Amino acid sequence: MSIVIRAAGKRDLGLILNFIRGLAEYEKLAHECIATEEALSATLFGPKPAAEVLIAEIDEKPVGFSLFFTSYSTFLAKPGIWLEDLFVLPEYRGRGAGKALLARLAALVRERDWGRLEWVVLDWNQPAIDFYRSLGAEPQEEWTTWRITGEPLARMAEGASAAD
Repeated sequence: MSIVIRAAGKRDLGLILNFIRGLAEYEKLAHECIATEEALSATLFGPKPAAEVLIAEIDEKPVGFSLFFTSYSTFLAKPGIWLEDLFVLPEYRGRGAGKALLARLAALVRERDWGRLEWVVLDWNQPAIDFYRSLGAEPQEEWTTWRITGEPLARMAEGASAAD
């Protein structure tokens, strides 16, 4: 069995979308997944890419992906990698593809002389939590992720416009 990690290209749009949908199903969030190949093409492979994607292959079959983008630490005064998504097809879990994707991300952090690799995990996802702990990752339990979207985001943006 050989595991290869490669950078995704535009030809992988359908594959990336299928992985995203698989992840959304696993996380019980399929109802929130509105991504399309067209939107992914524009945001991942357009003139100003917002993120990068790696594809994991086992024996030349795509089995998983990671999607990540640049973060920044003011304390380190260095960029880092924010891992947005990591997904391996259920039938290929436990074969090393997830670990290989994370190892490649760690290598990218080092190659780019950046400061860290970070991500979040749903608190109910014990298999992922156990996996990350086995690699030496530690939860940052003193931090709470906050999010604003939809109508509250629109209202906030309107308030910023009024203040300008």
